[in-house]
Amino acid sequence: MSTDRRKFLKHLGTSVLLTSASLTSLAAKEENEIRELRAQKRITPNDKIRIATIGMGIMGFNDTNAALTTAGVELVGACDLYQGRLARAKEVYGSGLYTTGNYRDIIDRKDIDAIIIATSDNWHSQIAIDAMRAGKAVYSEKPMVHQISQGLAEIKAQQETKMVFQVGSQRVSSIAYKKAKEMYEAGAIGKINSIEASFNRQDALGAWQYTMPLDQSVQNVDWARFQSNAKVKYDYDPKRFFRWRNYREYGTGVAGDLFVHLLSGIHFITGSKGPEKIYSIGDLAYWKDGRNVPDVMSAVIHYGETKEHPAFQVTLRVNFVSGDGGSSTTKITGSEGVIDLGGEGEGFSIRKSKMAEAPGIGGWDSLFTYTEAQQKALMDDYNKRYTEAQRTRPHFPDVTYRAPDGYNASNDHFANFFDSVRNKTKVVEDAVFGFRAAAPCLACNDSYFENRVIRWDAENMKIV
Repeated sequence: MSTDRRKFLKHLGTSVLLTSASLTSLAAKEENEIRELRAQKRITPNDKIRIATIGMGIMGFNDTNAALTTAGVELVGACDLYQGRLARAKEVYGSGLYTTGNYRDIIDRKDIDAIIIATSDNWHSQIAIDAMRAGKAVYSEKPMVHQISQGLAEIKAQQETKMVFQVGSQRVSSIAYKKAKEMYEAGAIGKINSIEASFNRQDALGAWQYTMPLDQSVQNVDWARFQSNAKVKYDYDPKRFFRWRNYREYGTGVAGDLFVHLLSGIHFITGSKGPEKIYSIGDLAYWKDGRNVPDVMSAVIHYGETKEHPAFQVTLRVNFVSGDGGSSTTKITGSEGVIDLGGEGEGFSIRKSKMAEAPGIGGWDSLFTYTEAQQKALMDDYNKRYTEAQRTRPHFPDVTYRAPDGYNASNDHFANFFDSVRNKTKVVEDAVFGFRAAAPCLACNDSYFENRVIRWDAENMKIV
């Protein structure tokens, strides 16, 4: 029996209850209790972390709320280019909240320890570098860069400043993904060979047609600052501001928004540094609202053999007009099973299937095309060579894992970030990991727009 198989059986033997259909369960609850104890531990005034959020859109508010679930974290500032969102921030977090339309006002304040960057993608890298050089810890929404060419400079800034920097792909902190990684490393599915991952939606909001305020105007939106780093400048257009994900000038399309989630989880579980070859195709199939990025996109990505893993291929897909009603899954296939991670990291299942030792004979086979004498001789020989046990495919029970009700991976991701800020420990998703997840996704955009295969050097993090 292989070492990997022994390790897997050992896992099953010590957690049988966990791998039955009720794995709602001991391991999940135990990890959740640890998280709750950490969140409830006594915080002294010296332990308090004062934060500010730059970009108070959907992710800005959601990230801020998740950050404030960690004990000892206080919001003192908010920045946005639309005055209405700054007014809303004061409504939600108190009239004493400091607000500004210039991110430099935030990073220059001495009473702010850490910032959350939740702006449009085109500002992630510059703000992160400026903030780290100003002595701030940084939590950056994904993708950490707008262009692949920005990645190494951002990594260099973190290494030179030694500031805590974490990318916001919460699956890396999910207790379900951690358990799936354990099972994968224990040999639960044998030798990995392929992964299928998708993120589908079927509604206007999911396709980024976000609600725009009635009072939007060039008077209360700092349009000049918003597009100041864009190569091409446009007259004020509320769609480009409030629905920036639809435009290459400010966003990174479905690849930068959703492929990054998928690859972050895949890299975390497999330990991969990244792929070798990337090719993507896409269409603007339905949401013809002026956007210049596809609403249906597929990519085929090849990972070569490394010391971390055997060679495998990944297919990624996003469909913004999917007749399945919207769904997300990552299926990691090995020689002896499949890990199926559905949703946003709240659980997974493992279905095991192992080939019988004997190769099989008859059925959908060429055996019936031979003479009866030849068929009999072949069957006699087969039965002599293989026992009944060798001819029988092994059976394994399915494994199901569910995080506790109400569990939120984003809360854990922020708790991990603030632990690092307090204790100067390693973050769960540093700049190198974040860039290695983002760059292949942004290369999918390059492949689509340039109609070519992109070759990527994952070790040195550069296009070949």
